[in-house]
Amino acid sequence: MKQIWWLIINVSLCFRHRPSESLWAQSSSNRFSNEVINQGQITTTAINVEEQLRGRLAQVAEARDGDALSNSYQRLIETLMLVSEFKILSYNSNSHKIYQSLKAQGLRIGTQDLRIAAITLAHNGILLTRNLCDFEKVPKLITQDWSI
Repeated sequence: MKQIWWLIINVSLCFRHRPSESLWAQSSSNRFSNEVINQGQITTTAINVEEQLRGRLAQVAEARDGDALSNSYQRLIETLMLVSEFKILSYNSNSHKIYQSLKAQGLRIGTQDLRIAAITLAHNGILLTRNLCDFEKVPKLITQDWSI
């Protein structure tokens, strides 16, 4: 039986400000086989989506003039459109059990990152990240460096 690996991407890798400037757009075809892309094995997590949406909503709330507000809403829409292209892995009871186990180990890693790691482990995934410093602390987590 063929092993299926879920490639779990942090949505922030896709773009910093605009999808057209995306690391994803520039690099994904060079890093993945067409088979992986076409089978929809590239995913993100509910935690990554939450972080992106909270950030965009904060930008909307902080906008002080019409242009800033317009730009903030456009980025929110772009983010929603981007995340809708991914399969989103949920934080379920299995993820929570793994999270609790990792938390009990006293790892010095942020709560949200620990939840992302738990979801990745629950799905036997490979985490694509620029944040190797934190994620390499998580036992048995397979990561791939996506720093530029």
